[in-house]
Amino acid sequence: MVERLEKLGKRETVLQPSQAKESYVPATVSGFSESRINPWLGDFHGFHLLGGYKRARYSTQHPAYRTVLSSLNATMSATPPLKDTKSKVAFLSQKPSLHRYPSKGSLIQAQMKEGKFSDSTQDLLQQQQVTKSTKLWELMSTYLENDVPAIEQQISDHMEYTLARDRGQFDQLGAYQATAHSVRDRLLEYWNDTNFRFGELNAKQVYYLSIEFLLGRTLQNALLNLNIEGNYAQALKELGFNLEELYEQELDAGLGNGGLGRLAACFLDSLASQNYIAWGYGIRYTYGMFRQEIFQGWQAEIPDLWLKFGNPWEITRFDVKYPVRFYGHCNGTHWDGGEVVFAVANDNPIPGFRTTNTINLRLWASEPMTEFDLASFNDGNYYKAIERRQQAETISSVLYPNDNSNEGKELRLKQQYFFCSATLQDVIRRFKKRSRASQKSASTPFQLDWTTFSDKVAVQLNDTHPTISCAELFRLLMDEEKLGWEEAAVIVGKTFAYTNHTVLPEALEKWSLPLFSRVLPRHLDIIFEINRRHMEQVSKRYPNNDRILRELSIIDENGAKAVRMAHLAIVCSHHVNGVAAIHSEIIKNELFKDFNDFYPGKFTNVTNGITPRRWFLNCNKPLVKLIANKLGDDSFLLNLDKLSLLRKYAADSAFQNEWMNVKLAAKKRLAQYLREYCNVDVDPSKALFDVHVKRIHEYKRQYLNILRVIYLYNDLRRRAVKNDLSNEVPKVVIFAGKAAPGYFRAKLVIKLINSVAERVNNDRSIKGLLKVAFMPNYNVSLAEVIIPASDVSQHISTAGTEASGTSNMKFALNGGLIIGTLDGANIEIRDEIGHENMFIFGLTADKVEDARREYRLKEKIEDSRLQETVNLIRSGEFGDAAYFGELCDALFPPKDFYLLGADFASYLDASKEVDRAYSNRSEWAKVSIMSTAGMGKFTSDRSIKDYAEQIWGVKPSPPPKESVRSATSSPADTR
Repeated sequence: MVERLEKLGKRETVLQPSQAKESYVPATVSGFSESRINPWLGDFHGFHLLGGYKRARYSTQHPAYRTVLSSLNATMSATPPLKDTKSKVAFLSQKPSLHRYPSKGSLIQAQMKEGKFSDSTQDLLQQQQVTKSTKLWELMSTYLENDVPAIEQQISDHMEYTLARDRGQFDQLGAYQATAHSVRDRLLEYWNDTNFRFGELNAKQVYYLSIEFLLGRTLQNALLNLNIEGNYAQALKELGFNLEELYEQELDAGLGNGGLGRLAACFLDSLASQNYIAWGYGIRYTYGMFRQEIFQGWQAEIPDLWLKFGNPWEITRFDVKYPVRFYGHCNGTHWDGGEVVFAVANDNPIPGFRTTNTINLRLWASEPMTEFDLASFNDGNYYKAIERRQQAETISSVLYPNDNSNEGKELRLKQQYFFCSATLQDVIRRFKKRSRASQKSASTPFQLDWTTFSDKVAVQLNDTHPTISCAELFRLLMDEEKLGWEEAAVIVGKTFAYTNHTVLPEALEKWSLPLFSRVLPRHLDIIFEINRRHMEQVSKRYPNNDRILRELSIIDENGAKAVRMAHLAIVCSHHVNGVAAIHSEIIKNELFKDFNDFYPGKFTNVTNGITPRRWFLNCNKPLVKLIANKLGDDSFLLNLDKLSLLRKYAADSAFQNEWMNVKLAAKKRLAQYLREYCNVDVDPSKALFDVHVKRIHEYKRQYLNILRVIYLYNDLRRRAVKNDLSNEVPKVVIFAGKAAPGYFRAKLVIKLINSVAERVNNDRSIKGLLKVAFMPNYNVSLAEVIIPASDVSQHISTAGTEASGTSNMKFALNGGLIIGTLDGANIEIRDEIGHENMFIFGLTADKVEDARREYRLKEKIEDSRLQETVNLIRSGEFGDAAYFGELCDALFPPKDFYLLGADFASYLDASKEVDRAYSNRSEWAKVSIMSTAGMGKFTSDRSIKDYAEQIWGVKPSPPPKESVRSATSSPADTR
């Protein structure tokens, strides 16, 4: 390894141009003309070679190239002589594949000699600026090579020049960082070209706003999307490193927590892969949400130091920053005083799959306007000197700060406004810049046409967190851009669309008027005016109907007055969508029924989806390879409907064996993790892997699952006494997920799971037939290990409470069977893969309210098996019973809001059916294959297409086969 890197890092003797030899590599990649350029050709090509390996960003066959080449030939004699011009021209004619755009400077010089430029100061300044950009244009007009020697050289260069490592400092972390920087170089080439193309097209752009983006690791995803993983693996092998081991060096980005953030990440991948013009916007959290550790069975939250080694993927834009104001006072439309911080942009390239389209995720970090109070420092008041920095940086420190306190609520509101304000200021700046650039006549004064704003901008609000954007856009248009209310209202109404992600009333954000008035006084005035005008329209439609007025008002006046953010979004958006068919029906017919009646056609459905690149190719390459071999290619990664072709092989015994062998390999990998991180030893060749991984919440009913486990454990003990365990299916029940820091009951469920695990896993009487594991710090990388290994996964929310869910899609796509209720996307999955290929139990959504009414009249738990289970918990079998008294009391019928008791019996029956099916290997394999075959609908590519067609009104804009820049254009301003 060291010898190879030393060779790459060795400084060669400087040769004269006449001594240099030319060598070439034939064109091989995507129609690009490739070559190993001779660096001694000098100024004609005008670029520095990183390791000597670059490839042209366009083909010599492109008409634009031929046009500028003829211009160059016509003007070559008018340019100053170049060193060794004769040999260069001869070289150019002999090796046309090396052609790049000629120097714009040479063309301009010729035009100046012909008198086409005046001698005015303005023209001279323009000429100087063009000359500067021309040189940079030439230097940036090639792509990095992707062959193994080039990759080796670039990794070596980053080791030395980026990381400042000497030849004896090559460790795993350094190798990962150097590799990541070399991959980022490639991403940035496509990223710059993509942003340039977006500017050239000046088409409508989607801006996706989300409080969280659960990205996971980037390195492997980028290599797979760029289709260069194989060459990188070989290059690193020759350098003495294993690429798979380097993947483990990367820390998951601490930018999200649950399904909301993962959906946003999947959508970015699909937007890029489907060639849409789009950017994402969010917050750059310094410490993530938290890192979960388990201490004596309890969840412990510690800072997620995901940035402790830096982030090689991001680009901090110190020149892109916006002021964001809080507090203060208003005098009419003038908002002054208070606290002002800066939002600084951090850009993250998001590559599409097998396309050069590379979009941007712009994340905002908070900085103080006053960096350091030197006067306080000199007076010895050191804490006060840095107080403003600490206050400012708090805003972007942690995702979802605990809101059990007033301070926590205030911080959450500040976070949401902070990123929304910065985003909209950025969107407006970009709109102005592109509008100015698209002006046809340079001789006429520029006049910005605000009526075109919504023709160029589509803003999608991912849940209620970004909905303050509606009031902020009003403020920016009226207070900063001096538009009138009516004009601003039209723009706002055509710009925003809102995605609702919950039917739980407590999850629909509301902010108390005193808090809102103190933090955002100007916005409260605007919201009052929005509501006043809205109420006027409602009163005209429903005169003398106080109930309707109360239901449709943005201001909640039931009890403590508050701003209802979902209502604000509905009033100000042109579309509101649910995320699964049943969820959309619930919000139209129950949750927002009056709004649906008032705004007919505004509510629609877009069922969620997942990216098959991350959740199939990235996490389960052996299965993807098996399917590709069977179907002939892997085009299903961009057209998931092609998986339906697997149905004809579902009963093929040979294919079933291959399928189950892939599953076994994944289970062995997970078994190793269980041994290492949970001290749980299982036999993956025998045990059923029963998985329940998601955010810990009462409605997701992890409590119901652990009650089932307790009952099964007690039943095993009884049967062990009778020697009646011969037909029992061994199983390991795997839990993972985080509870919100302030959600005590959810944390109590985690404690119960771990207490049960400790008791069950150490009971020799049941002969290892049941194991329980709680895997800490569930994140994307852990999910990529768990999901391919799952035999059956639990999606058991109370019917009517889960908006959609996407983990069910991930498990089913990877051949994991589903046990679940008819809730969220489970219903649509059942429709696609067949009821017979799932294990369905429990009440349906239309029966839930009736069951709740009946439960309120009951005085005791009626199911004897559930009562037996509760008694076992109260007995102290799993530790101090006082811990779990609250959980046991919650099962008493009047308190059992999520109906665990009502579904317990059918849940046990479904669990028995799982065991029966698993005992038949051939039948299980068939159902597993059928599960994967039916998942075509649940790709995020389809979701994004639905958004684009139904809501945003945009179309894909594929890059040209050759990445060509106009010879008369300026380099892209990617800011």
